[in-house]
Amino acid sequence: MQETPTITAAEIARLAGVGRAAVSNWRKRHPDFPVPVGGTPASPEFDLTQVEQWLHGQGKLPELSPVDRLWRHLAPTTDTAADALAAVGALLLARQRGERPSRRQVDRRLADLLPEIGALADDLGPQAAFDQLWQRFSAPGPGRPWATPDDLADLMVGLADVGGGAVLDPAAGSGATLRATVRAGCTSAYGQELDESLARLAGLWLALRDVPGEVRPGDSLRADAFPGRTVDAVLCHPPFGITTWGHEELGYDPRWEYGLPPRTEPELAWVQHALAHLRPGGHAVLLMPPTAAGRRAGRRIRAELLRRGTLRAVVALPPGVAAPHGVPLHLWVLRRPAADAPPPARALLIDAADGDLAELYARVLTTWQAFTAAPDAEIEEVGFARAVPVIELLDEEVDLTPARRQPAVGGQQSGEHLVRTRDRLAAIVGDLPALMPQVTPEPDGKTVPLTVSIAELARTGALEFIGPVRPTMGSAAEVEGFVELPVLYARDVVEGTGPSPRGDRPLGQAIQLAPGDVVVPMAARRLTGRVITNEQALLGPNMYLLRPNPAALDPWFLAGQLRTSANERQASSLSGTLRFDIRRAQVRRLPLGEQRTHGEAFQRLDAFESAIRAAASLGAELVQLTADGLARGAIRLDGESR
Repeated sequence: MQETPTITAAEIARLAGVGRAAVSNWRKRHPDFPVPVGGTPASPEFDLTQVEQWLHGQGKLPELSPVDRLWRHLAPTTDTAADALAAVGALLLARQRGERPSRRQVDRRLADLLPEIGALADDLGPQAAFDQLWQRFSAPGPGRPWATPDDLADLMVGLADVGGGAVLDPAAGSGATLRATVRAGCTSAYGQELDESLARLAGLWLALRDVPGEVRPGDSLRADAFPGRTVDAVLCHPPFGITTWGHEELGYDPRWEYGLPPRTEPELAWVQHALAHLRPGGHAVLLMPPTAAGRRAGRRIRAELLRRGTLRAVVALPPGVAAPHGVPLHLWVLRRPAADAPPPARALLIDAADGDLAELYARVLTTWQAFTAAPDAEIEEVGFARAVPVIELLDEEVDLTPARRQPAVGGQQSGEHLVRTRDRLAAIVGDLPALMPQVTPEPDGKTVPLTVSIAELARTGALEFIGPVRPTMGSAAEVEGFVELPVLYARDVVEGTGPSPRGDRPLGQAIQLAPGDVVVPMAARRLTGRVITNEQALLGPNMYLLRPNPAALDPWFLAGQLRTSANERQASSLSGTLRFDIRRAQVRRLPLGEQRTHGEAFQRLDAFESAIRAAASLGAELVQLTADGLARGAIRLDGESR
């Protein structure tokens, strides 16, 4: 057991926001740098408190919030981050219930942190303190569990219509879907999770909110923790491709109402486990690998699910919506039919694999609600959704892949779309020459320009430097006047799109963006700056905000200077993870008038880049539409005989 929190050289670099080489230089150049207290000569470990004190004395330690400071000291005290958070969660729950454990009753590895834990609980309240620590735990990193994203969990909850009912998640993980059900107003929540630490965490989250229910550890398929319990909705993100799920010992299990799942079809075992816990009329929504919709080994069970009216919808999602899976996953929506109900004639197949996530999720939910309101009505949305007759799906393969069952695009509609796309592309291409700045190469040997760092510009008052803003559980809706504002996230900046809806995603400080601000993602494929023009939005997490003094610095000039190859090398970490410390970036020293001239050129370059991006998208669409139309005979070439 570890008495003193320690930290590696790589972690010191992350703590100070520098590269690993800088830490090696500090050890060589500064005799007072803390000496190793453990580890090996090749990978030494240092006392965390001593390192923080040294960095603070050198002015190299960024200001930490109380919750960040607690988490840095907390994380090394137990074997896993989940154990550490669970131990603190138990203390916070006791505090919420009016209990004050003494130092003797607390794990001795946490005893020294009791004052900090108590201060955080007094300041935020036990529930909010736990949420803040949860956000640090949930941040992606080595050894951290993957969780179902909040927006996807909310979509699953909406499809299951869990409001006012009891819910079960038999593969709860750290509780992402259970948290979504609580947001939607479930009356009780139950879960089971193989990892005991994660099960404890999810249960503590429910307990801190006084939600009836519990989360039990164990293997749901081999040792169901809730035999005989039925609920109104089951939500599940099961493990994929685990062939050692218990096929041999569970051969005669009563849950296999629709057929014994083949050993290679573990997901169909999870489907039937979910159905076994549903009340008549209740819905189950499971996140499934796309192969489960068409593998031959599972076709008999898929057919039986369709015949009985149990499988109601399959939704194809965009790639990468749930890490670490990069493939376009599917959602299966199932319903436990009433004993005397005739099986429905149609099943809904939705292909939502392309487009903006927020818009797609809203459209999926609207289409599903229309289908449930009129299950026998025809639904045909070209390229998106179709209510397919069940008899059509019961062929030799019983393939439920949505893209293979979508309605064909009509010839006239396809041709009109192609012409509109071609005209839009031609207009954009025609504008490109005017967007390109007219430049003249300078002769070789010209004097190297003088530059100044972003850090120096901030010190001299030429700009205000904010960030990077860290995500928290705080809601923008809690800040007066910000209820309706969207958020500019890093992905919006990189992809050149508008701000995104806030939803329930973590935000951080509620900082409203103003015209002339320059925002830069902390981590991205390349160093990217964006000038705020008229967007009404809040600053998203993991972003830098540079607010230039208009009397000293032109924002478009600043954004253009940041995006250079030299600055990408200068500001990026040495680890190759493309994380940027924008303070190290360099900007040319130019009079304000020249800055504005250069700024206008950079602004045209930004418009040129946006046009190129749009042209590439329209070009790909035009190629596909032309190929599809020619292959189907829906269009003809000019001059071709009828």
